[in-house]
This record gives sequence, C-alpha cells and structure tokens, in this order.
Amino acid sequence: MIIILYISAAVIAIAFFYLVISISNTLRSVQRTLNSVAGTLEGVEKQMVGITTETTALLHKTNLLADDIQKKAESLNTVVDSVKGVGHSIQGLNHSIQTVSKTVSDQVESNKETVAQVVQWSNVALDIWDRIKVRKQQADKEKESIQPKERTNRSRMYV
Repeated sequence: MIIILYISAAVIAIAFFYLVISISNTLRSVQRTLNSVAGTLEGVEKQMVGITTETTALLHKTNLLADDIQKKAESLNTVVDSVKGVGHSIQGLNHSIQTVSKTVSDQVESNKETVAQVVQWSNVALDIWDRIKVRKQQADKEKESIQPKERTNRSRMYV
C-alpha cells in the first residue's frame, strides 16, 4: 500500500509538472499575442495622431470657409437690398410716368376742341399766306417782264 502512495505521489508530481509546462506554453502564447496587439495598438495610435492632426486642420479650414460664406452672404444681402431699392425706384418712376401720361391725356381731351380750332385757324392763316405769296410772285413776274425790255433798249444805246 505504501507503494500505491508513492505511485500516486509520482503521478501527481508528473501531472503537476505537465500542468506547469502547459501553463507556461499558454502564457508564452498569450505573451506573443499581447505583444502583437501592443504593436498593432502603437500603429493605430500613430494613425490616430495623424488623423487627429488632419481633422484639426480640416476643422480649421471648415471654420474659415464658414466665416467666408457668412461674410459673402451678408454682402449678398446688401446687394439684394440695393436691388430691391432699385425696384422700388423703378416702380415709383413708372407710377410718376403713368400719372403724367394720364394728366396729359386728360388735358388733351379737355382741350381737344380748342386744339381743333387752333388747327383750323392755322390752316386758314397758311392758306392766306400762300395766296399772298402767289400774288406777290405774279406781281414780281409782271415787273420783271416789263423791266427787261427797258434794259435791252438802254444797253443798245451805249454800244
């Protein structure tokens, strides 16, 4: 029986030795895995630093762009307000022209009869003037036809 005890103690010692070797192999494998993970994390950390730097620069550029867009929008609002002012001015001018046109139309309508009379009297005056001119021309022709005969006689006297 004592021998069984010794054999049991030897089996237990072998089992314990096998357990220690297995745990040692497992720990080495875990250490290699952790070293690999640590290397990967270092690479990721370097990439994150680069991404952070690029993101910061991009955010800065985005803020500048947003400020520029805001300024341009404000300038555009000024232009739009100016265009609205021009539109209102043109509407006012159009209204003034319509008022003047209506006033002139009303005046022409109210003075239509007077204008017709003035045109009639003008036509009569022009007709009289034409008759006077025709008579004057006839009188001048008669004088010219009489005077050349006297001139021809005189010019022969001196020859």
